[in-house]
Amino acid sequence: MKRAAVYSRSGRSRIAAPKAEVPAVPPITWREWRNRHGRGLRLAGLAVLVLAGGILLWLLAPAKGLTLADVEVAVQKALEAQQPAPTAADAYESILPSVVHVRGLPDAPDADVQSERESQSGTGVVIVDTGIILTNLHVVHGAKRIQVVFHDGLESDAVVIGVQPEHDLAVLQAKIIPDDLYAATLRSTAGLRPGEPVVAVGFPFGIGPSVSAGVISGLGREYQTTDGKRVLTNLIQFDAAVNPGNSGGPLITPEGEVIGIVTGLLNPSEQRVFIGIGFAVPIENAAGAVGLSPF
Repeated sequence: MKRAAVYSRSGRSRIAAPKAEVPAVPPITWREWRNRHGRGLRLAGLAVLVLAGGILLWLLAPAKGLTLADVEVAVQKALEAQQPAPTAADAYESILPSVVHVRGLPDAPDADVQSERESQSGTGVVIVDTGIILTNLHVVHGAKRIQVVFHDGLESDAVVIGVQPEHDLAVLQAKIIPDDLYAATLRSTAGLRPGEPVVAVGFPFGIGPSVSAGVISGLGREYQTTDGKRVLTNLIQFDAAVNPGNSGGPLITPEGEVIGIVTGLLNPSEQRVFIGIGFAVPIENAAGAVGLSPF
């Protein structure tokens, strides 16, 4: 192995440490290159085909009585129709500014939040930009003081301004709100089908905001609350992972539209952790708790 001479400012040479030999990098194969860039190639190829079709239409325009503007509109519509479908990441980014962490606290303002039980920690979603928040009733039930933490870190006390026990829902009003508070977009559950993708965002075990994805497993389900006191009806069943702390959080479409409020999970054991069956109250019922039409 050769040693490289290194010269100091005095001009004298000193022997540097031997240079490590860089192992040769094997050339990338066509299959590996295609796997890495396949999606981009498909989109680029599609764009080329649409553009070629547009040019052909333009060349034939005089014969068909088309104008250049007609061709441009047709090409734009074709490109828009081939936009990639939104992902769970897109849904998360859309809903995040409207998701809040809800805490049920003792009466003392300086109480240690970390000492609180997990049953007093949950999630909420802003549905009116004046600080009106939807959450589960069991998240705030019995709490002496309610605190919400907004996306930007702002903490505020909140008060219950409405309840709907038959749907395990509570409506909160935050006393202080961020300047740029965003209300979530609500979508009717009409036309939803089992198998359609959904995303849940919340604070499982106080960790978050966390996102999980799955599909609608069923509609019109019934669920008995863990205390055995109520049977909730007309629920959305889904398989996106949720755990204690997700309660009150939004169940959304890939477009970021709220279709339900997460209210419970089914587990035949006593561990209260997710095994694949979660339930959400349809947003029509949830918005009804505020006394507003959501659409």
